[in-house]
Amino acid sequence: MAFNPNSFGSQSDDETLNQLLKYLKNQSPDVLSRVAKSASPEIQQIISQNVLSMVGMLPSENFNVQICTNRENLAGLLASAMMTGYFLRQMEQRMELEKTYCDSVPWRQKPPQDEKPNDSCE
Repeated sequence: MAFNPNSFGSQSDDETLNQLLKYLKNQSPDVLSRVAKSASPEIQQIISQNVLSMVGMLPSENFNVQICTNRENLAGLLASAMMTGYFLRQMEQRMELEKTYCDSVPWRQKPPQDEKPNDSCE
């Protein structure tokens, strides 16, 4: 699901000064959709599990689960999920770079026995 910047309705003066929100509103739905779809299935799964652990994980087939919250708490949950996604994407890129680097180094000098290697290529 892509972010919809038009779902905010009317904003107070403080909110209209938010430069990021202005920027998001000027983006085409295609750009927002591509960004939303760029998260790997692994990242989507971790975020889903994180959100479920925050709101509770009662199985819906056995319970009629309803969650009540206010606007501020829901905004905090969304912000947390977004920051988690950003962090996980950065770590995923780092992992990919390390793997590419380790695969491209034809040989590596082993550290002395009393030192631990400082990367994951060993």
